[in-house]
Amino acid sequence: MKRKKHNLCLVSNSGGHWEQCKKLKPLIDKHGGFFVTEKTKFGADEARYLMIPTDLKDKWWIPKMMVNFLHAAWICLKERPDFVISCGSMAVYPFYIYSFFFRKKFIHVETFGRANMATVTGKKVEKHCNLFIVQWETQKKFYKNAIYGGCLY
Repeated sequence: MKRKKHNLCLVSNSGGHWEQCKKLKPLIDKHGGFFVTEKTKFGADEARYLMIPTDLKDKWWIPKMMVNFLHAAWICLKERPDFVISCGSMAVYPFYIYSFFFRKKFIHVETFGRANMATVTGKKVEKHCNLFIVQWETQKKFYKNAIYGGCLY
């Protein structure tokens, strides 16, 4: 019997989060899916979709996020992902909201860069995650539902 392929949406912001997200490419190779990240000068070679980079320090972050929410809605309506796997911060919020409202599975992989503190994104998305994975054993103490999954690197 042939297994049904799942449509995975792997989403992250740029930089180190994007590097971590790309380590999950074997999941796309096996189950099907696509990458989403921010459009930056560092490149997003494997991403099918690019979001506007957002940062809370940017005075235009609210309008940029509004555009990203619309773009994410279009992506999700077009692609209809079964799972959203997040390795990031600001760029993942629209996909997090989509997965919550449309009852899609949401998996968050907490950043490798924060071994001894919680992240704002982690605290916000943990409550509605189907699976919350940390890359350091020490991160488990900051999140009620975290499981240690090891390092992506």
